[in-house]
Amino acid sequence: MVITVEFQLSTKGYCDFHRITEQVAQAVRSSGLNTGIALVFTPSATSAITTVEYESGMLADFEAFLERVASQAWEYKHNERWHDGNGFSHVRAALLGPSVSIPFADKELILGTWQEITFIDFDNRHRSRRIVVQLVGE
Repeated sequence: MVITVEFQLSTKGYCDFHRITEQVAQAVRSSGLNTGIALVFTPSATSAITTVEYESGMLADFEAFLERVASQAWEYKHNERWHDGNGFSHVRAALLGPSVSIPFADKELILGTWQEITFIDFDNRHRSRRIVVQLVGE
């Protein structure tokens, strides 16, 4: 069986982290499925979904890393074409990717002790973001 659930986030951009583990866990618990896989996806070219230890030091370290890898200060050809100044956000989103797959059993996500499902908005302005959770299981 396949079940699709969606929810919205209001974001600020510029590496705005959101812990979404509980929303995904609730989708699993409410689905009626016992065992399967939860695919968590953002239909956006300037945001990403990953898993991290959701702790302020780690989030700061991750943001600093992304600035070293895809700096906001660099010139991007994307900006020349669209003049929207968010070339860095597209590169960062492409590096992390738009989705993660998390197995679940006994209606519970199988995550490590400190592992949290995390949405990150990289764009250069606030947005309303849609998150799609697709559950496949029995």
